Amino acid sequence: MTVDVAGQVITIIAQQAQLDLKDVHIDSRLDGLGFSSLALVEMIFALEDAFEISVPFNANTPEKPDFDMSSVAAIIAAVDGFIAQKLKCTA
Repeated sequence: MTVDVAGQVITIIAQQAQLDLKDVHIDSRLDGLGFSSLALVEMIFALEDAFEISVPFNANTPEKPDFDMSSVAAIIAAVDGFIAQKLKCTA
């Protein structure tokens, strides 16, 4: 099964930021998309649910994330990595 990770991540980010899909691009920075702290946490949960992954994030120290959430591209890369790690563990 082929998964369009980038497309799904962009869709989730747009939904959680309450933006039109056309307003979210691979080179968009998260701090420029107007995320509230609650929307950020909800985005992480949505990513975990959509891809059946576990995202290492400590809400008590959001300034020190265990994965790079600075841009859409960074989130896509992280999700790709989590999926690869999951597949490696189940193989």
